[in-house]
Formats: sequence, structure tokens, C-alpha cells
Amino acid sequence: MEDKLENFFTENDVEILIATMNQDSLDFLVPMFPFLHFSNFRILIVNQTQVGKKLESEYAKIRVVNSFEKGLSKSRNLALENAVGKILVIADDDVVYQQGFIAKIINAYSQFPDAAAINFCAVKSDGSLMKKYPDRSKTNLNAFDIFNTSSIEMTLNRTVLDKTKVKFDEDFGLGAVFEMGEEAIFLFDIKNKKQQLVFEPEIIVKHREPTSSDKKSITEKYYIQGALFSRIFKSNYIYWIFVKFFFDLKQQKIRFRELKSAFKSSKEGHQKLEKLQYGNKK
Repeated sequence: MEDKLENFFTENDVEILIATMNQDSLDFLVPMFPFLHFSNFRILIVNQTQVGKKLESEYAKIRVVNSFEKGLSKSRNLALENAVGKILVIADDDVVYQQGFIAKIINAYSQFPDAAAINFCAVKSDGSLMKKYPDRSKTNLNAFDIFNTSSIEMTLNRTVLDKTKVKFDEDFGLGAVFEMGEEAIFLFDIKNKKQQLVFEPEIIVKHREPTSSDKKSITEKYYIQGALFSRIFKSNYIYWIFVKFFFDLKQQKIRFRELKSAFKSSKEGHQKLEKLQYGNKK
């Protein structure tokens, strides 16, 4: 009976973890929740700011942590350390939540109470899906599912996560040495701890702007991919670079004449990560 009660989630168990910068009022929350006032939701804001420019909340359900560090993964980790909800929703400050999103999340965790993470769908400003998603639920995400995940699609089971001790790798993510890939590393680290990763084909959020990865050049992307694949797959990283080449060529995201420079960049990313890791072990 006790286990069943433990697995029964309510709206109050869901906490939204928002990473933001230089906010001086809670007004940025208004467009994020167009169907209901933001004070109705349990929210934890990590505001990376400067001394003397702190964000404050007068609402019981909305907590603020002001941080004087830089980097998205640092912000995410600070949020995880301070979170109190049983189910955590990873959020940016430029997303718009869809009506009924909390119920969809609760339903998924009621169905998969032991899942460490459940990923959902996001839509673009025009309402079309942000990417190609599976049509059905998936109860054991593979490498391709993980690489296809954006942080705003992610929700976490705090009880399971706390046991794994997994954190975001602070060498990856906006404001870090490698500006993408933190969510993939995070999910692979959870998977390597033998925890369940689930996907539910339900829309919970809209993203208003192009992602930061869309703005990067081929060489920048492959520099990061070299480091990312090295972090996840160690010495097998080159195999995954060629897998990436295959899919990017197929989807016309890269041209044949760009392969040589992209491969060179990926090796440079690999070497940079090795230097970082060696330095950290010293």
C-alpha cells in the first residue's frame, strides 16, 4: 500500500525548473503560462545575475535562487540541488507551456513511476512539431532517441535521480567550453546507471525561437560533436562521427566538400576535451 501511495502524483508534486539570466522581475513568466497565472504553478527560478541585481518572489509557490556564476549546466545543477518537487520539468525562459501539460506529465509518471526521466514533445511557434518524434510511447530510449532530445522536452523523477547522483556536465551547454550536448550527456549518464528513460508522444511545450544549435556553423557543430561523442563513447567517438556524417549527408545538412574540415574540427573537439579531463584529474 505504501508503494502505491508513493507512486501517486498530484499537481503539487510537479516543479518547473527555469534557467534564466539578469531578470529583475517575474514578468518574463507571464507569456510562459498564457492560460493561467504563473503563481498557480510550483516554480524554481535560477537567475544568473550580478551582485546588487537580485530577483525576488512574493509568491509562495515561486522560489528564486540568485547565482553569480555563468553557464547553463551550472544553472541546471543549482536547480536540481534546490528542487523540492517529486517531478521536475526542465525549462528555459523562452518557452510557452500548453494547456493541460501538468496532467500529461502526471499521467505519464503514474504509468511509469520508476522512470528516471520522461521526455515529451515540443512544437514550434506555428504549432507544427519541433522535430520528428516516435508515434508511440517508448520505454527504453536508445542512443538515437537520446541525441534527438532537447532539454525543454525533459522531465525528471527526483527520487530516482537523487539515487543516481547524476548531474549536468558543466563543460557542456551554453556558456561552457562546448556550447551544446549537455542534455544528451545527462541522459546517457542516467542510462549507464541502469535507469529507465521513457518517451511519451504528448505535446507539453512550445518553443518560440530557433535553438542555439541552429545558429552554429558546420565546423562549430562538429567541434562540439567531437567532444560530445568522446565524453559519451570514449575511444569509439570516431565511429559516431561517421554515423553523424551519414545522417547529415542524408538530410543535406552537410555537403561532401565540408566533410574534411568537419572531421578535423571533431578531432580538435576530442583533443580539447581530453586536455580538460586531464587537467581536472591533476
